[in-house]
Amino acid sequence: MEVRAIARSVRYSTRKISLVADMVRNLSIDDALAVLEAKHKRAALPLANVLKSAVANAVNNAGLDKNNLVIESINVSGGGANLKRFWPSSRGRTHPYKKRSTNIRIVLKEKVTPSSGVILSEDRHRRPESKDLKVEEKKPEVKKGLFGKLTRRSVREVKANENKKGEK
Repeated sequence: MEVRAIARSVRYSTRKISLVADMVRNLSIDDALAVLEAKHKRAALPLANVLKSAVANAVNNAGLDKNNLVIESINVSGGGANLKRFWPSSRGRTHPYKKRSTNIRIVLKEKVTPSSGVILSEDRHRRPESKDLKVEEKKPEVKKGLFGKLTRRSVREVKANENKKGEK
């Protein structure tokens, strides 16, 4: 089941928030909150608030367990309102700039149990531990030239491979 939380028009630029969001993608909730609290970036605060809101939505509204939640996706978009401001300059001129804002959307999903055969998020980098794997020999590739015809070299290689098989 998916649970989401959205914060609109957060007064940080999209680039600054997405730098922090990239660090916590695909982490468990406890790991993500630990990373956000330890990070010395101001953009970590609104991201942590949205994450806590998503967890509260999952626990209170959907009745899910906090320990079984994983961040499925974090979407940081610059769809918020841009405030246009002006900086006074010399000779009575002004220099315009924009105070940008961001929309943050976090989607949480429930971990799948190991009995269903799906790999958990922590185990995604592990190789499957199957001893019955058979390694198949690769067949030599026949190189084809222009117009899909065999080249002289590839014909010689195919004949040489056939002779080697016959000798074994």
